[in-house]
Amino acid sequence: MYPDTTPQDAVMSDADAAVEAARIIADAYRPVPATPTAYRDTTPLPARGDAPPVTQPGRPPMSQGATDASALMLAGGATTAMVGGTAAMLMYVSQYADPLVCGLVFGAPTALVLALARLLKGAKPAPDVHHHYDGPVYQDQRNIHTRTTGVWAKTNNEQ
Repeated sequence: MYPDTTPQDAVMSDADAAVEAARIIADAYRPVPATPTAYRDTTPLPARGDAPPVTQPGRPPMSQGATDASALMLAGGATTAMVGGTAAMLMYVSQYADPLVCGLVFGAPTALVLALARLLKGAKPAPDVHHHYDGPVYQDQRNIHTRTTGVWAKTNNEQ
């Protein structure tokens, strides 16, 4: 064991120990002062800094058309995977399914949907245009054909 190196004047009496214990308990249960939970730094940001650009997580920035096409391709790929998985599972479970028949059965709905979409797209009538005015109105409807040519872009607007 280690020898007792506590000085004799550091030993407390029972009354002093009770007072010190009461003080420690009172400090422990004292309410915490209100501290801010948020901080807004109002210093202006520099126009540019020294840090190099960092690749952000997620999809890379694209145009709206590219984003739409990407989402459409992802949806088409997922649909194809589901249909192909169903056909494969059917052939595996039945142990007799003919791949040609499965291709016709699972491919027919896709071909039908594509054919209907093309039919509806071609059969769409031209929209009716209705204008309602109050008071005198001047209408100027022109078609302007623009063509830009040359190394130094020269634009010709023709009516």
